[in-house]
Amino acid sequence: MSRLDLIVEVGAEEIPAPYMAPAMATLQERLKEKMEAARLTFDRIKTWITPRRMAFAVYGLLDKQPDTVQEITGPPARAAFDANGNPTKAATGFARGQNVDVARLFTLETPKGPYVAVRKEFPGRPTADVLTELLPPLILGLPFPKTMRWGKGELVFVRPIHWLLAVLDGKVLPMSLGEIKAGNQSFGHRFLHPGPVTITAPDEYEARLAVAQVITGHAQREELVKKEIDRLVAEAGPGVRFLPDDDLVIEVADLVENPVGILGRFDESYLKLPQDILITAMRSHQRYFALVDDSGRMRPFFIAINNTRARDMNVVRRGHERVLRARLDDARFYFEEDRKIRLEDMRAKLETVVFHALLGTSWEKVQRFRRVAEFLADRLDPAVKATLLRAADLCKCDLVSGVVGEFPTLQGVMGREYALADGEPEAVAQAIFEHYLPVRAGGELPQSSAGALLSLADKMDTIVGCFSVGLVPTGTADPFALRRQALGVIDRKS
Repeated sequence: MSRLDLIVEVGAEEIPAPYMAPAMATLQERLKEKMEAARLTFDRIKTWITPRRMAFAVYGLLDKQPDTVQEITGPPARAAFDANGNPTKAATGFARGQNVDVARLFTLETPKGPYVAVRKEFPGRPTADVLTELLPPLILGLPFPKTMRWGKGELVFVRPIHWLLAVLDGKVLPMSLGEIKAGNQSFGHRFLHPGPVTITAPDEYEARLAVAQVITGHAQREELVKKEIDRLVAEAGPGVRFLPDDDLVIEVADLVENPVGILGRFDESYLKLPQDILITAMRSHQRYFALVDDSGRMRPFFIAINNTRARDMNVVRRGHERVLRARLDDARFYFEEDRKIRLEDMRAKLETVVFHALLGTSWEKVQRFRRVAEFLADRLDPAVKATLLRAADLCKCDLVSGVVGEFPTLQGVMGREYALADGEPEAVAQAIFEHYLPVRAGGELPQSSAGALLSLADKMDTIVGCFSVGLVPTGTADPFALRRQALGVIDRKS
């Protein structure tokens, strides 16, 4: 048997960055399972993904399935032969149904006793035929948080599909996804090389698309993003360094097919805002990287990673600066409005914020877990009780602030900032911030006793409350993040 190589690429509109890595991990796992179940022998699988394409290669496929021999059981031996050993109607009927001569029947011992059986050979099907049936439902069945319908509404995928590349041993594999039929052409970078690119083998894929200005490997794009950051930090001048953000580097690498960085500036007057607001405005809304000095204080620079190199990058720079300026103006407005009242005075608004229709308002939730926190403090650390109860009174107040309304990830962070600005003890402010921790599995844990007890009380109230009204997580839905809350309760410092 000869060995064949397969290359498949699904070209689509931009796939959201958070979807990409999980989708490719699932694709590789399911592809391996399906190929093995279909008795398709292969050497290895390789995958690629960019915002506009998902691709995989299978190397070393045999050109057909191996032949198989199966033993098919029929009626019990006692019913298949009479006292003289002659076949009965049961035996002849079984042989006729299997399209074999009755002389080919034999007796097979099974856990249920002796049965009549026949041994049949099944020739393996051509690999191309198996793949044509196997691949479309595998691709279209990939799980995504959200999917789309388009055209006639019959095809469902993460984003509308524009092309399908499928080549086996240099020949187009006759498969399709809805009305999209497979060919041997991919397409290059949307702006820098929008034309078709012919691919006839997996080993051509990376090199030919690189010529078409598409970097297909995530690790390569991530490395290019880091190099662009290093180049632009040096351009910013001495005493300026990159504020490390590995998660954002990974995300940005999945937003572009050919990363090109640019250094922008913003007015130094914005540096009067709390640093967390500046970083969040850059990171969450614009995917910009922040720059700081050697002491970790923000500098009036940012780095943006673009998906193309324009003829005049100064125009691109001014566009980024204009967008960020609008974001920072909004942040400054909300911050100044928030500072017109004390954090404590925001508490009354919690009575109008519904936590859940069956569990009351955020105000009522605070009253519940405040009592739990007091119970825990009495038994575990009475010395922090006063700090704990004051933090409990204030810990949810920033939810109704303007800044948190605009930047929800700053809940707790702004509570700490506003508490300190109001003259609250540092221990109270720290507990306000820490009661949200950990925010993810394996994330930072509260360092203070008051923060840890308040975090436990809040999470326990959420878990017990949701379970009590039937809001139980399922295999596909956990809208109140109860699993994360439970992990946060049992997590501990190493």
